[in-house]
Amino acid sequence: MRIGIDLLWVRPEICGGTESYIRNLLDGFAKYDREHFFVLFVSLDNAESFRHYGRNERMSLKICPVNSKRQWKRILWENLHLDRLAKQEAVDSMFIPVYSMPLTRGSGIPYLCVIHDLQALHYPEYFSTLRRLFLKRTWSYVCRKADTVVTISNYCKEDLIRHYPAVKDKVCVIYDPVVSESSHMDAGLIEQKYGICRGEYYYCVSSMLPHKNLRTVLELMALLKQTGQSPCLVLSGVGGNQEEFVRTVRELEIEKEVVLTGFVTNEERDCLYENCKVFLFPSVFEGFGMPPIEAMRKGKRVVMTRESCLEEVTEGKAVYVEKPRDVREWAQRLSEAEALPEQTERFECYEPESIVRQFTELFMRQTDGNI
Repeated sequence: MRIGIDLLWVRPEICGGTESYIRNLLDGFAKYDREHFFVLFVSLDNAESFRHYGRNERMSLKICPVNSKRQWKRILWENLHLDRLAKQEAVDSMFIPVYSMPLTRGSGIPYLCVIHDLQALHYPEYFSTLRRLFLKRTWSYVCRKADTVVTISNYCKEDLIRHYPAVKDKVCVIYDPVVSESSHMDAGLIEQKYGICRGEYYYCVSSMLPHKNLRTVLELMALLKQTGQSPCLVLSGVGGNQEEFVRTVRELEIEKEVVLTGFVTNEERDCLYENCKVFLFPSVFEGFGMPPIEAMRKGKRVVMTRESCLEEVTEGKAVYVEKPRDVREWAQRLSEAEALPEQTERFECYEPESIVRQFTELFMRQTDGNI
């Protein structure tokens, strides 16, 4: 059976969590799925980042004449040409890891689409009017017309059904695959690069979008500084308003207490996890939320919110704040977390092999007409 995967939307080092999601999943397909052949539809400007999959005997790359960074042109091209190209490639089922299923569908190929969350419905103020209308229309179309819709937490499933009842009988939950490996990296390298000391910094992996609630963590650093402590926060991530973040750091006079790494490789990120004191995750809205799980798999203590799906996916194993923007509560929970011993959590349900098996079953049921 030939499975087509739309990767035209991937903008390397820009897409954040959704890019981690699909790359973890592709690695899982390459390693564990022996049932299918995968045709990866890639763009002119992201093909190189997927080139290594072409060396797998069960995968091939189909480079499409479009650039992922030109988003509206890419969306137009997908709608006009992707379905026809999938038919030319003799694809039995199309997997769309995001919500951009083509409007033009004459092939008869079944489509499996992923909707990660409905953030624009909950925080419309963070989106332009055009972007918000586009997302709402696209989500509605996918929920009505896709053969199968996957979402990444039970919270998201309930949210989808509440807003788009037509999806009720075709939606299922498959959690994100989370890959955890040793960094095999000398901690001295990150100490030298970022001017930090192992075991003496707090770590956070996050974009700078408003719902990530980073201001609260910055205010926490300022509060700790005022009480005579010497806090250090290291933040890794891309996307959002970096200028506003830097302005807030200056406003709070914590320039020496905050280290902004920007995009980091998986190895460097894992090394930063391994050597932090406590991991902080202040986000108030997520569809899934990989970073706290990655941190706990490294044995790290985690302080975070319970918002949206976060308590669900972390299985109640973190230290949670009840009021996400209450800085003094954050300080109290941080003190409690630092008093706890480090403990490695396994989270076996997020292992790529388990996630791949669930997708494999869906592909087979879909092409057999049992969905």
